[in-house]
Order: sequence, then structure tokens, then C-alpha cells
Amino acid sequence: MNLQEVLLAEPRGFCAGVDRAIEIVERALIKFGAPIYVRHEIVHNTYVVNDLKSRGAIFIEDLADVPAGATLVFSAHGVSQEVRREAAARGFQVFDATCPLVTKVHVEVAKLHREGFEFIMIGHKGHPEVEGTMGQLSDGIFLVEEVEDVAKVQVKDQTKLAVVTQTTLSVDDAAEILAEVKRVFPQVREPKKQDICYATQNRQDAVKVLAPQVDVVIVVGSPTSSNSNRLRELAERLGTPGYMVDAAEDLKAEWVEGRPRVGLTAGASAPDVLVQAVIDRLRALGATTVRSLPGVEEHVRFPLPMGLGDKSMAEVSASRS
Repeated sequence: MNLQEVLLAEPRGFCAGVDRAIEIVERALIKFGAPIYVRHEIVHNTYVVNDLKSRGAIFIEDLADVPAGATLVFSAHGVSQEVRREAAARGFQVFDATCPLVTKVHVEVAKLHREGFEFIMIGHKGHPEVEGTMGQLSDGIFLVEEVEDVAKVQVKDQTKLAVVTQTTLSVDDAAEILAEVKRVFPQVREPKKQDICYATQNRQDAVKVLAPQVDVVIVVGSPTSSNSNRLRELAERLGTPGYMVDAAEDLKAEWVEGRPRVGLTAGASAPDVLVQAVIDRLRALGATTVRSLPGVEEHVRFPLPMGLGDKSMAEVSASRS
């Protein structure tokens, strides 16, 4: 049977932290003019990054590439204390687009470190959020990527050990690793509220609802996006083939051939314009109906940094069009 129906996961796409980060760059461009320098991709999405580049944002990894007196934005993933010190020493005008949920983890690490705690961080090596969180301390924080890694951790005092988590992990994977941490270190201190962010949790929960109802799941997201990759992996774990596309033209006809019902979702850094383009592509491949599944409604909004809140949203919206 040919492709007939597209089911949309709810919620999908942009979260409040991503919306805020992009808006910070947009408002900085309006207020100060191009160029605005951004350390690392503001969010992990090719379309978003290229769009901001076209308007005068320059993405860098090394602060040595930023000229004196420039305006600098830290990405949504957060930065280490070393990067903050270097930016301050060089006198940049800095706007911090770190997701407030990542900042919460940083604050917790700093607070408990002052009380003499060491840390286990559950996350993926090399991810900028992990580098930022681990970079809050010069030592005493140990990265755990797999259950097997827990046994390798050696701490000074098991009664002074806390655990933190990358915010964009698979909820199920993180729970499995955390269970092992608690088994090996029964006195470990957990966060008051889990570190995995509400948006990551909600999008994974939506895929758990979506995947059993469809023949294939398409995830809109860039290869570098951790939370998007987790959505595809989750669909496959639930027994439904999953594919990730950075843009509509990445979607291959053979993925949906003989599969009458296609599920569609998007990672937290993927804009809706890309979702709509994929829907158009699926219609061109034969889909006749598109409907959204019921899901959690998100109403979270994070405040902007001081100094960027005096431009109207109309001006920012105009800059996006």
C-alpha cells in the first residue's frame, strides 16, 4: 500500500531555550549591527545557523578569532569557566544564551563543589553542553557515557558524591546509567529535579505515542543535534524504522515506499519551516491526509538577558522573515 497519511507528534520542534537563544542573536544584530560573534553553533541546526550567518552572525570556536571590542554570544549549550574568564579578560560585550535549564545544572555543580562534593556527569563526550558543565570545575567531575563506565569512577569520599546529567539525553538511557550509579554509589546525591529538560522529555514521550501507530518515523533535525538523534533511536528501539533529515530534500522516497502511515517529529532545535517543507515533500510522495496527535502543550518562556529586551517582537519577527 502506498503512502496515505502523515501523523505529527505533539510537541515537536523549537523549545523555549532554543527560541530564547536565537532571539538573543537576532536582537543583538538589530541593536548593535553586524557582525555579532557567536561561540559555537547557537543551536545545533544547519538551517538556523545559515540563516543567522546570512544576517551577519559569525560562528567561532576559539575566542582568539573575535576582534577586540566585539559583541559575543555564548551558545545555548553553555560554556566553561575558562571561556567566561577569557571573554571577560578580553573585554567583549557578552550576552549569554545558555539555556536556563543548563545554567541550573552549572549553578548546582558550583554550589555543591563549594560543599566539597565530587561529581559524576552522565553525558556524551565532546558534546558542547558536557564540555561546558564539566568545565565549571578544574577537577573532581567524572564523565560516564555507558553503564560500564560507572565501575571505573574512583572518588575520594562516597558520601560527598553528586550526579548530574546532560539535558538532551535519552530519558531511558539516562535512567539505566543512573540506576547503576546508585547501585555502585548508594549514597550519591541526585538533583532535586531530573536534569533532562522538559522539552527533551516531552518530545521523547510524544515519539513513544507516535511510533506504535506508524510504519516509519521521520525526525527533522541536524546530525549534530543530540536530542534529535535520541528521537530517531527511540523510534527504532520501539520497533519502528526511523530516519533523520536535515532538510526536505534529504528524505528518500524508498523510506516511505509501501508504508501507508508516516510519523513526523522534529528535534528541539529544528524550526517549523523545515517540518512544513517535509510535509510538502510527503504530500508530493502521495500523502493525502496530515493530522496531529494529541500531546502536551508547552507554555514555557525564558527571559532575555539585560540589555536586549527593549526591541519589540515585531522588529525581531520582521528580521526572521
